[in-house]
Amino acid sequence: MLGKPRSVFDACSLPALLSLTFQSLIHRFQCDFSKVMQDSEPIFSDFSPALFPVYYEVSVIMFTCDICGEIVASEQDMKTHLLLTHMENEVVCPFCKLSGVNYDEMCFHIEAAHFEQNENERVMEKVNQVQCRTPDRKTEKENSHHYKMEVSEDVYSACASNDLKFTDHSHSKDTSLKRKAFHSENLTELRELQENRLNLYDLTEINKSLSSIPECPFCGKIEPCNEDLETHVKTKHANLLDTPAEGRNQPFYECPICGLICTNYQILHEHIDLHLEESHFEGVSKGSSDLELARQLQQEEDRNRMSEGSRQEIEEFQKLQKQYGLDGSGGYKQQQLRNMEIEVRRGRMQPIEFHKRKADMLESLAFGIDDGKTRTSGIIESLHRHYQNEAREVRRVWLSTGVDHFYSSLGDKGWGCGYRNFQMLLSSLLRNDSYKDCLKDISIPCIPKIQSMIEDAWKEGFDPQGASQLNNRLQGTKAWIGACEIYSLLTSLRLKCRIVDFHKPTGPLGTHPRLFEWILNYYSSGREGGLKVVCSSKPPIYLQHQGHSRTIIGIEERKNRTLCLLIFDPGCPSREMQKLLKQDIESTSLKQLWRFVGNLKHKQYQIVAVEGVLSSEEKAARMKASQIFTAERIP
Repeated sequence: MLGKPRSVFDACSLPALLSLTFQSLIHRFQCDFSKVMQDSEPIFSDFSPALFPVYYEVSVIMFTCDICGEIVASEQDMKTHLLLTHMENEVVCPFCKLSGVNYDEMCFHIEAAHFEQNENERVMEKVNQVQCRTPDRKTEKENSHHYKMEVSEDVYSACASNDLKFTDHSHSKDTSLKRKAFHSENLTELRELQENRLNLYDLTEINKSLSSIPECPFCGKIEPCNEDLETHVKTKHANLLDTPAEGRNQPFYECPICGLICTNYQILHEHIDLHLEESHFEGVSKGSSDLELARQLQQEEDRNRMSEGSRQEIEEFQKLQKQYGLDGSGGYKQQQLRNMEIEVRRGRMQPIEFHKRKADMLESLAFGIDDGKTRTSGIIESLHRHYQNEAREVRRVWLSTGVDHFYSSLGDKGWGCGYRNFQMLLSSLLRNDSYKDCLKDISIPCIPKIQSMIEDAWKEGFDPQGASQLNNRLQGTKAWIGACEIYSLLTSLRLKCRIVDFHKPTGPLGTHPRLFEWILNYYSSGREGGLKVVCSSKPPIYLQHQGHSRTIIGIEERKNRTLCLLIFDPGCPSREMQKLLKQDIESTSLKQLWRFVGNLKHKQYQIVAVEGVLSSEEKAARMKASQIFTAERIP
């Protein structure tokens, strides 16, 4: 079908109008029809409607080209127009620019591929029909000031656009002509109403496909309003809106990422670029998140390692605190009472004895004097007799001045060796007249009293580093003391002391022969005499090694030139020490005193030896020197 016939109506009441030629009518219709629709002005303004009250209806069959909208007079002219203007191979779809098909195929394509656009046109036609069906009924006087214009229902737009359309469904099947009158002002209002409805309809359709934010679905650009977004999409992405023609053997391109079918390579390329950009941003974000996650994991691992290390350090520190009596479990008094209660529960002590010993302990603590229950005296004198009469294997022996042995009691068992060795050393010094001035009004103190004396020495300024390590507190604790604390205490009593550190072995198999030589020189003082037993005027020596301390009371020189130390160990029970008071001392009892070179294999030994009395100035100088405690090192 080449064209659709349209009916055009014109009104005229003069014979001169009837004499107008058909061509002139067509020409004037083509020139003035649009002007009638826009300006609402009558075509024939030179005729007065008042002079011609009767209207004649003239019907002319016209043909309008569906492609370009041109109006021709006959079917033959329409064919000529199509051949000259629209060759079959140049028919182009007004929606997707499809070409190369004939007219019937193009009609089928529009109905099949662009159904939505045609549906929109139908909706608008219905709106137009509703607006046009109600004629404006005014008085005859008002109608005399306006010309009437009748429009056939078959007048259509040349393309599928939103142009204004007027239809009249009141005509009969015999194509009888009807006329409808439209005032110019009503026609203008009708156009404005229809345009507003068209705009509203377009915005509704856009809102259905777009979100509340006007963002371009192709490039992501955000426009200030939906109208600008629609313009942007139509101008910038018109090729993406094209609908592929059906029935043609054109290649399709599938997106390798999401599987979207594209009609040409350019669309596919732009589509994949969008994927790549999205992947890039996601990759950057993911990389940043991975880096942050790695940093968090590393920080968490560091915290766990630090917490684990801190936990281990705390456990080790607690073990050391418990080992050295700084765990807050009480001191001498608490341990004494606790162990006596255990003895009572085990049946080793009667309740009466428990209360008696408790009273004696409280009295001893109140006066600060040792109760003497673990003290053994007279051993040096007994040993002198023994070496005089027996000990044929001994070539010579040197003994210290008289000294008492003190054994650890229930109150200090496991940690009180340093305090017991100080009691042994002090018992010897109290027998020596050279030290009476320094030790006047002093008796053998109990262990809590010794702790108080060391704290007083710290308060004077001795060994601040050692005091800090023990939290400046000994009373009420089971803290161990060593050579440094003994040195500070003796120096605070104005006793001239010497501390020597044998920091590493000096003989084979980890032995310390230099230690034995030093002690021999200390007691012998280089004087060789003919006496087998030499009772020296020198006090015993405090000997310290890791975990324990003892008191050296003398040294033997055997006939084979080997040296053997004579040692009081505070861990030796009093009943064993009392065996040395017998007239005939058995060799088995002496073994607990002997220490040969091969018996002392600790890595380090320290000794504290008293060599005289200090003046006040010397005491102050040594106190100042103890701020950074140093010892004489051998070798």
